[in-house]
Amino acid sequence: MPVTLSDIRAARRRINSGIITSPCLESIPLSEITGSRIVCKYDNAQRTGSFKERGARNALLRLSAAQKKLGVIAASAGNHALGLAYHGKLLGIPVTVVMPDYAPLIKITTSQRLGANVIVKGRDFVQARALADELSTKHDYTYIHGFDHDDIIAGQGTMGLEILEQVPDLDAIVCPIGGGGLIAGLSLAVKSVRPKVRVIGVESKATGNYAAAIKAGHPVVQPRRPTLCDGLATLTVGANAFSIARKHVDEVVSVSEDAIALAILRMVELEKTVVEGAAAAPLAAMMSGKLPKLAGKNVVLAVCGGNIDPAVLSRIIESGLVNDGRLTRFRARISDRPGGLARLTKVIADCGASVKDIAHDRAFSGPDVSAVQVVCTVETRDRKHINALKRELKKNGFPVEVAK
Repeated sequence: MPVTLSDIRAARRRINSGIITSPCLESIPLSEITGSRIVCKYDNAQRTGSFKERGARNALLRLSAAQKKLGVIAASAGNHALGLAYHGKLLGIPVTVVMPDYAPLIKITTSQRLGANVIVKGRDFVQARALADELSTKHDYTYIHGFDHDDIIAGQGTMGLEILEQVPDLDAIVCPIGGGGLIAGLSLAVKSVRPKVRVIGVESKATGNYAAAIKAGHPVVQPRRPTLCDGLATLTVGANAFSIARKHVDEVVSVSEDAIALAILRMVELEKTVVEGAAAAPLAAMMSGKLPKLAGKNVVLAVCGGNIDPAVLSRIIESGLVNDGRLTRFRARISDRPGGLARLTKVIADCGASVKDIAHDRAFSGPDVSAVQVVCTVETRDRKHINALKRELKKNGFPVEVAK
């Protein structure tokens, strides 16, 4: 039987004792930069840092006594694994998860710390799923699909019910799409209660599972591409999730990886909140001008997860600064005699920029041994400031070229 509003309401009652009602707070700074009244639904505040706990707990509680004793298994890039591991431990149900080799280290180690048996194998989700299916058959584990199981979809839909209660004057919800479990449950809940509220999905251009399914008329497997949104890299949307979502989702847009990196930076700077790539996708869509019809509207962003590898976060922040025009790098030729570097740095300082790093490249600076090429990384205010700096450098005898 297809998932219904009654299933979602039952799931909410069922999981209530183990899931928090996550904060749903208005953001003045995000409203200012997008032109809409932005409210963030912070489901990254769940114990394991993502909305996946909702579906995981609901699915575990729906198991028979025999299934609970034997245990469950799933293939997951991380957040579903975390949700199963945590609630499996609370409920005394053994959990095994197969994670593809691109899964973030923080999600692997946290799943292990929460008590799950973690197997890291497979270059993508399809290979991880194949191994999980094999182990399920061999050991009689119950396989719990991370985004296409009815109980998972019903559990994720509870977020939609919470949003409707927390934001009574709501016009739209913007939600990421990977496998489709969240937007399927959320859109079903929201449209069943308040059909005029728009539900809009956001994908990364590097994933595009839902867009491919819409074009084909059914879920199709997408090639794996590098992406900041590991949570969206499921390679395909779920069949059940797609069947529900296509009836209730009003619009789907895609955003670039650069836009997602900048959105992560904005969340850190303006909201003091660390989010993973998938959770930043809704803000990226708003900031990129992909949703002009939402100008002046009351919009909820589904901030669905915060599990990002700290090492990756630092690189993303730097990438966001570059895209924001606040970090630039260029090459310039200077005299290799005393005072040559001082002249260059004085121009940079007088222009109000800050030198972060300078590297001398003498080996490849050409036949003139009195000159040297330097690669400068400089902190600036914005792109206009970068252009002003380049003009001043050229004016003072330092024509520059952008360094890759």
